[in-house]
Amino acid sequence: MAKEVVDSMAMKRALTRMTYEIIEKNKGIEDLVIIGIKTRGVYLAKRIAQRLQQLEGAKVPVGELDISLYRDDRHEIDNRTDPVVNSSTLDFDITEKQVILVDDVLFTGRTIRAALDALMDQGRPRKINVAVLVDRGHRELPIRADFVGKNIPTALDEQISVSVEELDGKDTIEIQKIK
Repeated sequence: MAKEVVDSMAMKRALTRMTYEIIEKNKGIEDLVIIGIKTRGVYLAKRIAQRLQQLEGAKVPVGELDISLYRDDRHEIDNRTDPVVNSSTLDFDITEKQVILVDDVLFTGRTIRAALDALMDQGRPRKINVAVLVDRGHRELPIRADFVGKNIPTALDEQISVSVEELDGKDTIEIQKIK
């Protein structure tokens, strides 16, 4: 059974705080682009960009990154030899930009590693920062987030589920035991 650990208001506050931290760390939003990792990272990236526009009065480009081809565990996830590619949407150049890479949950670090590889195939950013809604620990690679909405320590037999209104009809973060 899933237990809600973050409701919609707490999620909104976490994203707002992350947005302020992004502005502060980057000294504004000049040369800033935001790229969400499919699927839920894209919706979170769009929300951060909307908040940046409200606060700074300028639009920040938002892109979508599909990391299917870059995953080191793709054959374990599905037994097909060819991964399903859902296309990335980056209709702007990331060369010499400050990239904020957004995902919903940081766990082992492998998704972020794959995203970094995918980004480097798109150009050479000046800087890449990682923003995640939830950091649950248990890293397998030396990767950390620069902006974290919530630190939610978990056991290995637990799972974090992030729901977003745009896709799931509600904004929540839940934790549950894996059977």
